[in-house]
Formats: sequence, structure tokens, C-alpha cells
Amino acid sequence: MRALQASGKGLDDVTLIEVEPRAPKEGEIRLDLLAMTINPADLLMLTGDYGIRPRKPFTPGAEAAARVVELGPGVDTVRVGDIVLPMPGNCWTETMTIPAAQTIRMPDGIDLVQAAMLKANPATASVMLRDIRSLTAGDWVVQNAGNSAVGQNIVRIAAKRGLNLLSIVRRPEAAEQARAAGAEHVIVDRGEGPIDTDLPKAQLAFDAVGGRATERLGALMADGGIVCTYGLLSGQSPRLTAHDLVFRDLRLKGFWLATWFRTAPPDRIAATYRELTEWLAEGSIGAPVAATYDIGDYVEAIRHAAREGRDGKILLTGQAWPG
Repeated sequence: MRALQASGKGLDDVTLIEVEPRAPKEGEIRLDLLAMTINPADLLMLTGDYGIRPRKPFTPGAEAAARVVELGPGVDTVRVGDIVLPMPGNCWTETMTIPAAQTIRMPDGIDLVQAAMLKANPATASVMLRDIRSLTAGDWVVQNAGNSAVGQNIVRIAAKRGLNLLSIVRRPEAAEQARAAGAEHVIVDRGEGPIDTDLPKAQLAFDAVGGRATERLGALMADGGIVCTYGLLSGQSPRLTAHDLVFRDLRLKGFWLATWFRTAPPDRIAATYRELTEWLAEGSIGAPVAATYDIGDYVEAIRHAAREGRDGKILLTGQAWPG
């Protein structure tokens, strides 16, 4: 079976290798990976620019949808044929053997492509909206990168929770993508002059860009608000003005889903994914997909994922992919 291996030296420094399936031990299951997402964080991992650097060489890929094909002794939480999400990562591979406890079971008939994108972006949106600051229905939230996968999930989950949302994007076509996800209030901001809006000030802001874009979000915040940075698309550190920090009591906070996985109680994690799975099954959340590629076509897939202005996610598929 096939897998991808990288050394963190660039988008082109990826190799297709052959791997042997490993029989599961006590408490483990063997998986056939069906669809694997290519996220911006994966690309940063390939170039060595992500916040952490794995031991080299490594198999990239944070999330996927997989089918259970073999059970180890003592496993009774899943069955052969079940669709699951493997939580450890290293997902750009066609085979994986991991503890059954490190998977989230999906309901029968789940959309495999959308399930493959459930672990990271929808969970990031849900947890940030719930845990960063106590919000009540009617409160205002603002975000940049409103057309991104996380941004589109923030749009949908904010609506589920009765929150008002302003989405900031950089291009008119990105504004259309945000509106297609259900965003009612969208502003195109090219970073010049003040952002013109008469909407109420926000209690919470989500920043995926960093640099001056963080500062521009601060201008849309109510005094005492929290700006949460979860991405660095600009490659620059987030910043707020001294006036915002000192005289308006704005606070800057970071969020990384991996830290939440390490610190959240298991029942909290399970409840979060149970809710997300229900929303996914009813079609309330999800993200558009631009293309899928067989894992053997990884060069073209990675280049497509890195392309500016693409209109959806790029996924890899394994030999067990039913499509």
C-alpha cells in the first residue's frame, strides 16, 4: 500500500513510498484510509514553517476518513466496515493501525468527503465559538479569512448558536464564497483606510491572518473584547495597538486544536464530535471541495492546494476509495 513521506524542506520534497499493513494488537484496529484532507497547516509542515516540526522523515496529513478492516483482541467499540476518523494524524497513507480509542466513529451513510474534513476545521470553529469567551444569542463576532474552511464553519455554527457575525475577506470572489456559506454580513478589506461599517462592535474576533490584519480586527471590537488568533496566513505575528491593549482592554489569545485535545476531558471531546457529526449529517456544516486526487497524483494535488484563490478543499484518496 502507498503513503507519502516528507522532510519539511518544501512542497516538492514529498515522496511516494510503499508501506506494509500491520496487524492490530490488543485494543487496536487496522484502517484503510479513504479520503485525506490537504490543509494549510499541512502545507506549512511541508515547508518547515509550521509552529512545530516533526521528526524527519514524516508522513503528513492531519485528518482523514477511514474504514475499519481488522479488529485486534478486545475491541468491541467498532466493527469491521465502520467509518471512523483517525485522531493521531499522519494520515497521508492508505493503511494505519492505531488504538480503537483514538478514533471517532461516524454514522452509517455519512458523506465520506465531508467526514474527512470534520476533525480539524469544524472542531476549531465550534470550540473557539464556545470556549474562548462566554457568548449569548445576539452577541456579535467578527472574523477575517471568512471564506476559509474554518471561516465558513464559523459562519454556520454561529448561526446555529444564534450569534451575529461579520466576515472580512480580501477579494470580491472570496466574499461570494462567504455568502454562499450563509454569511449575511461580509466586507471586502484590502487593508487600506478604516473598515467602513455601522454594525455593532464585536465581543470576540477570530484572526487567521496575523500581522496588520489582527490590528484591523481590533478596530471592530468592543472595549474588553478578545481577539483569538488561530492561523498566520500572512506569515507575520499578530499585533494590536498599544491604545487597544492599554486603554480599551482588548486581549489577544491564541488557539491551537492540538492543545485542546491534550487538555480537554475525554467526555468533552466526545460531546463536541457528537454534536459536529449530527450537524454534518443534517447538512448544517461542511465545506466546498475543489477537487480530489488519487494519492499517486500527490504532486498535482499539493500544487492545487497551494494555489491562491482556489474555491474549495483539495483531498487525496486511497485505493479503497469507493468513488
